[in-house]
Amino acid sequence: MRLSVLGATGSVGRSTLDIVARNPDRFDVVSLVANSDVAGLVELARKVGADCAVLARSDKGAELAEALAGTGIEAAAGDEAVLEAVDRPADMVVAAIVGAAGLRPTLRAMKSSRAVALANKECLVSAGDLFMAEARRSETTVLPVDSEHSAIFQVFEQENADQVEKVILTASGGPFRTVSKAAMAGVTPAQALKHPNWDMGNRITIDSATMMNKGFEVIEAFHLFPLGQDQLEVLVHPQSVVHGLVQYRDGSLLAQLGSPDMRTPIAHCLAWPKRMDVPVERLDLARIGELSFEAPDLDRFRSLALALQAMRRGGGATTILNAADEVAVAAFLDQRIGFMDIPSAVEASLDRLDASHGGRTLEGVEDVLAVDEEARDACREWVASR
Repeated sequence: MRLSVLGATGSVGRSTLDIVARNPDRFDVVSLVANSDVAGLVELARKVGADCAVLARSDKGAELAEALAGTGIEAAAGDEAVLEAVDRPADMVVAAIVGAAGLRPTLRAMKSSRAVALANKECLVSAGDLFMAEARRSETTVLPVDSEHSAIFQVFEQENADQVEKVILTASGGPFRTVSKAAMAGVTPAQALKHPNWDMGNRITIDSATMMNKGFEVIEAFHLFPLGQDQLEVLVHPQSVVHGLVQYRDGSLLAQLGSPDMRTPIAHCLAWPKRMDVPVERLDLARIGELSFEAPDLDRFRSLALALQAMRRGGGATTILNAADEVAVAAFLDQRIGFMDIPSAVEASLDRLDASHGGRTLEGVEDVLAVDEEARDACREWVASR
């Protein structure tokens, strides 16, 4: 398989390339793309024998070229170089660039690949209608990388889609599942970055702690699967063993279970429609003993409630939601606002911009990015006023 990886030095990218390195005869790595980590990209490109390595940061181009001199691996840098790398024909592109920066390259990937393994949330949260319309137009298969969406994908009977009553996405509840609302106000970045089950990047870890990430995942599921908004639910499951469930009209509830290791859903994409060996820990249900579930507390975790409201509003509301959240999380990590200020900042941004953009269809990438920047500015102003 000819494979390109966008966001190669991030957690999803590294997990993907771990699988690739263990199966060198199975994959031909066309291109690796990262933001600015020269050493990390060089290490990975050498490890998997990539044809080319590209950094988004143009000022890092000379350093990258020097580090790869004599390896036979092409080096390039800058936004145009990223798009050129995406244009190289591939059977699959793993889209794992974090943030709105991943939107344009991932949309571009649909023109040069038969399948996109999607790990970038913004493509569906900020531009879901646009993204899925392009997937249909280009006849590109979209395979979900997130463990929850992968779980649903594996037990969702497409031929019986009209027989589905509801889909349930599970959430660990994060590090503050049992912490009082008053105590959560004093949470520090160091505390919020200690996820009980998953090892992820900083933003997604904070989003998991606020449960905004689960709200994003509900929005993604709405676009990925033929479902109505009222057919999507969230269930808190602290053990992170059951990743997703589909309930059918005959009362059957099908679930996918697995260890909390991203290599499992990534491998499912890489081998689809077959399976492949992955060296992840196998579940020992007897040792685990009990699996527990509870409803989410939308009062303590207002970010989830805001995400559900934005999904129902549609259009630019979810674009505003995502952009404001990214700014608010960054402000919290910089200790400029408190943990419970994150949903307040997002809500203020939605209140300010929803009248002009919420519910409005965004026609193209430039439209999405314009609303995204407006939301960032609105959230920055709110943070600055604190």
